[in-house]
Amino acid sequence: QTLTGRFFRCLFAAIFYSQLILISALVIFLTLRGLLFTKSPNFHPKKWYTPLLSSVALSGLLSLSWQCLFLCNIAATAKATIILAPLLTFSVGIFFVTYGKIVVPGIGGLLILFSFAQAIHSWLFVTRRRREFTFTITALSTSVLPPRTRVIAVVSSILSVLYSAFLAAGIGGATATRKGLVDILFISLIVISLAWTMQVLKNVQVVAVSKAAYAHFANYDVINACDALCTTLRSQLGSVCIGSTLVPVFVVIRGMIRTINRGGNGSDRTMYASHGDCAWVANHMVLVGNRYGFVHVGVHNKGFVQASRDAWQEFRRTVGLEELVDADLTSSICFLSAFGIGAISALTAGIWEFNIHKDYFFQLTLYAFFIGYFVGRVSSAWLQACVMAYFVAYAANPEGANFDNTISERIARQNVEENKRLADNEVRQPEEEQEITYM
Repeated sequence: QTLTGRFFRCLFAAIFYSQLILISALVIFLTLRGLLFTKSPNFHPKKWYTPLLSSVALSGLLSLSWQCLFLCNIAATAKATIILAPLLTFSVGIFFVTYGKIVVPGIGGLLILFSFAQAIHSWLFVTRRRREFTFTITALSTSVLPPRTRVIAVVSSILSVLYSAFLAAGIGGATATRKGLVDILFISLIVISLAWTMQVLKNVQVVAVSKAAYAHFANYDVINACDALCTTLRSQLGSVCIGSTLVPVFVVIRGMIRTINRGGNGSDRTMYASHGDCAWVANHMVLVGNRYGFVHVGVHNKGFVQASRDAWQEFRRTVGLEELVDADLTSSICFLSAFGIGAISALTAGIWEFNIHKDYFFQLTLYAFFIGYFVGRVSSAWLQACVMAYFVAYAANPEGANFDNTISERIARQNVEENKRLADNEVRQPEEEQEITYM
C-alpha cells in the first residue's frame, strides 16, 4: 500500500462519514422547518408521506421476497426478472405519458425507450446458452454460503429501508416549504447522498461476503461473514468508497462500447484484442476499476485500483476467461431485479398519490423509484459477491479441488463459436467484394 493510496483511502472514508453527518443534520433541519415551523396550505404531510413511506416498505419486502425466490428456483426467478423488468419500466413510462403535464410525458417517453433498450439488451446478450451457464455458476457459487451471509443480507436490506425513510422525511420537509432553487438544491443533495451511501452499503456487503466465499473456494477455509464485515468497516471502507465512485461510471461507459461493438458485428473478444480508440478506453478502464476488484480488496487488503488491476490480469492469464467473466449475466439480473422493484414501488406511490393529491404524484413516483432501485441493489449484493468470488478464485487456481469442468467446457465452446463467427465473416467479405466488382 503506497502513501498516495493510503491518503486517498483515508480521504474517501472521511468524506463518506462527513457527508453522512452533514446530510443527517440537513434532513433533521428540513424536517423540523417544513413540518413544525412552516405551515403550507398546499402541502399535506399525511397525503405526501403515507404513499412514499408505504412504497419504501414495499421495496424492502419485495427485495427480501426476491432473495427467497432466487434461492428456491434460480432459473425461474431469473427468467421472470428478465421478462418483467422491461414491462414494469414500460408501465411507469405509460403512466407518466398518460397523466403527466409539461415535461412529465417527455420523461415517460424516455422510460418507454429505456424499456425497449432493456428488451433489446436481453435479445442481444441474454442468449439461451449464456442463461444456462449463468444459472449453473450461480448454483455452484451459492451452494455453500459462508456463515451469517443471510443475516448480513437481511440486516442490510432493513438498514437501507430505514435510511431511505429517514432521507424521505427531509425531502418532504424541503417540499413543504416551496423555497424554489434552494430547496431543489437540498433535495438534489439528499438524492445524491442516498445513491452514494447505498452504493457503499452494497459494496461493503460485497467485500465481506466475497472474502468469506473466496476462502471457501480457494482452500476450504470457513470465515464468518460477520467477522469479514467488521474487518471491512474497520480497515477497508476507504477502498470501498473509491470503488463505489468509479465502478458505476465505468460500467456505463464500457456497456455503451460493448453495445456499439456488438452492433458492428463484432464480439467481446475482438473488442479486447483491438487497439482502436474505443477499445483502448474499454480495455484500460476495466483495469482501473471493475467490480471484481472488491474481492481482492477483501482478501488481500489492497487499494481498489490495484485490486482491480490484479483481479483482471488474473482473468487474462487464461485464454477466453476474460470474455466469459465480462459476459456473466449475474450483474444484469441483479440490475433488472432492482429496476423492477423500483418500478413497482414507483407505481404504488404514484398511483396512490395521484388518487389523493395530484400535485405531487410525479415527484413521489420518482423518489419511490430511486429508493426501490437502491434497496433492491443492496439486497442482491450477497448473490453478486458469491459469483465474483467464484470467478476470482478460479482465475487464481483453475486446478483447485472446488472447481469442476463447467468453466473450462464453456471456454472451449466459446472458442469454437468465435472461430465459426470469424470463418463466416471471411466467407461473407469475398462475396461482397465480388458483387461490387461485377457492378
